[in-house]
Amino acid sequence: MLSVHIRNFRPGDEPALRAVFHASVHGLACTHYTAEQLDAWAPQRYEATTWAERMRANQPFVAQAQGDGPIAGFADLQADGCIDMFFVAPAFSGQGVARALMAHIHAQAQQRNIPRLHAYVSLTAEPFFAAQGFVVELRQQVERAGVVLHNARMAKTLVAG
Repeated sequence: MLSVHIRNFRPGDEPALRAVFHASVHGLACTHYTAEQLDAWAPQRYEATTWAERMRANQPFVAQAQGDGPIAGFADLQADGCIDMFFVAPAFSGQGVARALMAHIHAQAQQRNIPRLHAYVSLTAEPFFAAQGFVVELRQQVERAGVVLHNARMAKTLVAG
C-alpha cells in the first residue's frame, strides 16, 4: 500500500491537477467510455484560466505519494456535501489513493457537520463509490461538447457523531 499524504490545494497546483484529471479520464475510464466520449469529457486542449478558476473555487484535497512525491489524485468536498471532482492518476490506481481521499472527505464532512454526501459518478468509479457506502439515486445522461456520457448520481447519508 502506498504512503499517501493528503493536503489542501495550493495555488500553482492547477496544471498538475489538470494532468491527473486528463490521465485519469483517458487511462482509467476508457473501459466504460468510447474515445469520442473521453475526448469530450477531458479534451487535450483546454482553457487554463477556466480550469484554474474551478480549482480555486473547489479547493480540492490533494493526495501526494510518499508524502511530498508526485500528485497521485485529488478530490473536493463542497459545503452542500457535493463531491464535484474525484480523480486518481492511473499510475497510482489500486494503491489506496482513492480510499485515502474518501476517508479525508468523510473526516472533513464530520468536522463541518455535513450530513450527506453526493456525487455525479462515472461508470468507472461507481463500484468504488458503492463499496464506500454510496447508493445510486439516479442514472443519467449528460452532454459534453455535443457527446452524451452516462453516469450516476450517488449519495450517502452520514451517521451523526
